[in-house]
Amino acid sequence: MKELEERILKDGIVIGPNILKVDSFLNQQIDAKLIHKMGEEFAAYFKDKNIDKVLTVESSGIAPALATALELEVNCVFARKKQSLTTSEDVYHSSVYSFTKQVTNELIVDKNFLKEGENILMIDDFLANGQAAKGMVALCRQAGANPVGLGIVVEKSFSDGRALVEEMGVDIYSLARIAKLEEGKITFVGE
Repeated sequence: MKELEERILKDGIVIGPNILKVDSFLNQQIDAKLIHKMGEEFAAYFKDKNIDKVLTVESSGIAPALATALELEVNCVFARKKQSLTTSEDVYHSSVYSFTKQVTNELIVDKNFLKEGENILMIDDFLANGQAAKGMVALCRQAGANPVGLGIVVEKSFSDGRALVEEMGVDIYSLARIAKLEEGKITFVGE
């Protein structure tokens, strides 16, 4: 998605060879018009997958997932990272390690929100090592749902996440694919 790549080049901040900060439009402050276009792009790509729900992980995946769900006219579900007082005891759960935050989170989704036989489109902000994607696939499979696609806003193609997701048999579509981050410079796949 050219507009996203341009925005990454303009406002993205490289923090070492593995970390790209995009807080100004995706991870803390949200550019609503850009997010809307992301939703349109994901919905157009996955339109033939008969999507029943969109699934993401809190918190940075919620905005692009919601925009996509609106375009597809389906509900959006997000996996919580922490149990709250209102969380049901009847949940699907999966443990995932966050490279950026250096912690393991327990993803939790109430069993009422993922159902057997549903076609689930998963959306996330970043794909690096594939752990969040692996966790969402695990949640879908626990429910007997079909993880039919994964939409990624920014893929770190120099990491092994894509291979992990492809091994699970999930169709992947990334809006921006980064080949490398070095010395403050961002290089996209195909450049």
